[in-house]
Amino acid sequence: MKQAIHFRGLNGLRAIAALAVVISHTTLDLQHFGLIATIFGSDNNGKPKGLLLASYGVSIFFALSGFLITYLLLEEKKSTERVNTKHFYFRRALRIWPLYYFYILCAFLVYYFFNVPYHKEVVPFYLFMLANIPMILNSTLPFLGHFWSLGVEEQFYLFWPWLAKLNNKKLLSISFILVFLLFGLKLVFWFLQLQLPLISISVTRFHTMIIGCIGAIYYFNREKLFLTHTIIQVICWIVYLLIAVNLFFIPSLLANEIVAVVTVCVIFAQIERKNYLIDLDLKLFKFIGKISFGIYVYHPLLLFLLPKMGLKFSNSSTINYVFLYLVVLLLTIFVATLSYNLFEKRFIILKDKFAKIKSHA
Repeated sequence: MKQAIHFRGLNGLRAIAALAVVISHTTLDLQHFGLIATIFGSDNNGKPKGLLLASYGVSIFFALSGFLITYLLLEEKKSTERVNTKHFYFRRALRIWPLYYFYILCAFLVYYFFNVPYHKEVVPFYLFMLANIPMILNSTLPFLGHFWSLGVEEQFYLFWPWLAKLNNKKLLSISFILVFLLFGLKLVFWFLQLQLPLISISVTRFHTMIIGCIGAIYYFNREKLFLTHTIIQVICWIVYLLIAVNLFFIPSLLANEIVAVVTVCVIFAQIERKNYLIDLDLKLFKFIGKISFGIYVYHPLLLFLLPKMGLKFSNSSTINYVFLYLVVLLLTIFVATLSYNLFEKRFIILKDKFAKIKSHA
């Protein structure tokens, strides 16, 4: 067995993505805590802003996941001269399914005890990893709307390891074709004002994952390109900063694709340890990145339960906002840490038994 692959800084990217989602969803739920929901601005419909930060955080997850999974598949193909798809699916199931279904069980218990209404007809979509479909149809289950991204990932991996069996040159060509095809369809649907197909492509954004896959192919082939250049990295971190302060005013047709490309550039610099500007391999980043799956999964339930437990404010002073964000972040990290150590780790250890190429990234 080869020594485990470790890409420095990738857990830090996971941490950024996970925290972005939690902060965004907390902002959207401010009114439940007695705070002014539109303090950070509102959209054309008067709804509080904040969801874009979550969307961009997911795009970081997608690009990072596409990069890492593809690189590991390429290493496996090189070492064993094959891609063991059966073992691949065992690994994915053992990493995703236990927490996925455990959280669904928790959500339904909350429905029962708090008499939360929900659309029973969409439950099967969640049970069969199709949570992006209710998102497209605007009929998500309470506390499970964020599972759309897990559905997208699982659906993507139904076909990607089979493509990874191809030689790297063909895989790269097909990857570019798929990106241009999917983005082209998005443009066509936008031009024709076909809302449902456009939303489908925007939600089920396979092409943002494939952008990460393309980066992995180039990196595996030792083609570093110019992505670690200082100017490129400065631009990337400016984009991340603009996203963080809600000033990333790029047309929605391009925004998540740009974030995916930026993420690939940041990945290159982090793992090459060249011009990375901000070191995402620090202990705190690595710790939060390690438990980021739990952070992403659990936080909606915590946002619902905290007001029920009495966390509400009588005025909208700055200190109350700071206190709320700190409580939500720290409690989510605490719950995710417990989940990782007492529950998820058992399945991660079992998952590694099906890995020819192990990763500590």
